[in-house]
Amino acid sequence: MRLTVFGATGGTGRHLVDQALEADHHVTAVVRNPQRMPISHPCLEVVTADITDADALVPAVRGRDAALSALAASTKNGRIATTGVRAILEAMATAEVRRFVAVSAVPVGPAPDGETFMTRAVLTPIISRVFRDVYTDLAQMESDIRHSSTEWTIVRPPRLLDTPATGDYRVSIGSSVPGGHHIGRADLAHAMLSGLGNLDTIRQIIGVAD
Repeated sequence: MRLTVFGATGGTGRHLVDQALEADHHVTAVVRNPQRMPISHPCLEVVTADITDADALVPAVRGRDAALSALAASTKNGRIATTGVRAILEAMATAEVRRFVAVSAVPVGPAPDGETFMTRAVLTPIISRVFRDVYTDLAQMESDIRHSSTEWTIVRPPRLLDTPATGDYRVSIGSSVPGGHHIGRADLAHAMLSGLGNLDTIRQIIGVAD
């Protein structure tokens, strides 16, 4: 496949690029600072662009089979998840690219069936209050994606760890994973790439966790 990865120099984004190249995909990595992309590969194209400028993103997605966003929410950067994804969606519409997979976070949605009382009534509300602005950004991003014309998949992981890829994680279509408290960024990237070809994940929210 021909893929475009946004947030390619972040923790999850780098794994997306690495794993996509290992799977023989052609990858366009969109970055703000190309010096932060140390990977060199004949199937990798690095594009420097402002993630909030839809016109600048059109060449990066035109002719691609899918786009993946690993943008992390940050209110310090002007709610970058929302503003960045809006530009991505506009660029995809212009370039007539339909498939889109984006990272969100577990606290954006409701607690899944089977979740413990402690998590549902205590831990999740505390985390949601502490990081309220971040999750507000992600919630607006999710709304924009759901109302787009793309064949979207939103992936909600819990706490992210810098651990090696295992391929041993749980996936829940339509909700977060009950009792799922963390997942490695490498496994999150694996789940995102695996979902690209799974028709069951189109226009679905996917929970992933160890």
